[in-house]
Amino acid sequence: MSKLLPVNEHAVERVLRVAVGVMVVLLAFIGPKTPWAFLGLIPILTGLIGSCPLYTLLGISTCATKTTTTS
Repeated sequence: MSKLLPVNEHAVERVLRVAVGVMVVLLAFIGPKTPWAFLGLIPILTGLIGSCPLYTLLGISTCATKTTTTS
């Protein structure tokens, strides 16, 4: 499962994705009330999981890299 959905989002990005996704979904209820607002579920899900499928396809990761020290 880790190869299918590797964690490739930084913690700050995850919070921002969930926040923006919630705001977009709220448009379906208090804004123009179009079904397009439910596309906000995508950033909510990717933020909660911590893995962006597009990042995986492109080989991008915004996670901090772990440094290894050798002595």
